[in-house]
Amino acid sequence: MYPHFPVIQNSFWTSASVNSRNSLKFIMDDDDAPQLSAHTLAALQEFYTEQNKQEQTLIEAQQGNIKELEISEDWQLSQFWYNETTATRLAEEALRAVGEQGACLSSPTAYKKLREIKPDSVSLKCLEYDTRFQVYGDDFLLYDYKEPLKFPKDWKNWFDLVIADPPFLSEECLCKTAVSIKYLAKDKIILCTGAVMTDLADKLLGLKPCVFQPQHTNNLQNEFRCYTNYDSQLFNKS
Repeated sequence: MYPHFPVIQNSFWTSASVNSRNSLKFIMDDDDAPQLSAHTLAALQEFYTEQNKQEQTLIEAQQGNIKELEISEDWQLSQFWYNETTATRLAEEALRAVGEQGACLSSPTAYKKLREIKPDSVSLKCLEYDTRFQVYGDDFLLYDYKEPLKFPKDWKNWFDLVIADPPFLSEECLCKTAVSIKYLAKDKIILCTGAVMTDLADKLLGLKPCVFQPQHTNNLQNEFRCYTNYDSQLFNKS
């Protein structure tokens, strides 16, 4: 889900809409300000309108309307969502592999799809740096890969399945994420990351690449692969 991007982390959702209307009014009304073209002003208005819409959706989600929630990618957090086919395949495999406890580590789109289709008997956690996902209530735990062991003590080897998608394609990030996975996982592991991490994923966690290749809503240049520590028939269909 995440290619090479600079590490720019922010624990709050960046929002331009607080001053968006005032800023736009200033641009349009101040005689001394540089004048923007009609096309640029229209683009700005569209941007602010979309941000306001997303904020309103989050507010409604906080009030309980989570079903309609669509959280947009934040490139500053190196977020790139799976496409629908990939999210569904991951969720279907997770349901086959999980017992009663599952965790999605830096993998919010997998969490969202799995939440939609899982039975009530399956408990699921969303471990994520982006605090917008706090709308999922008790399912959410703030997770920063730079603090790989910052979990409740009773979560040690608690989860039947851990799905992980490290936020950056770097050795440092995967090594620290692997520490988290080893702490959380009782049994099965699904890792989605770049093909360049194949050897390291095997060395750190004993994971092998599957035939299935994750795809994203925005086509990325880096080749991505899915890795498991068990034989997955669904992931290894040709």
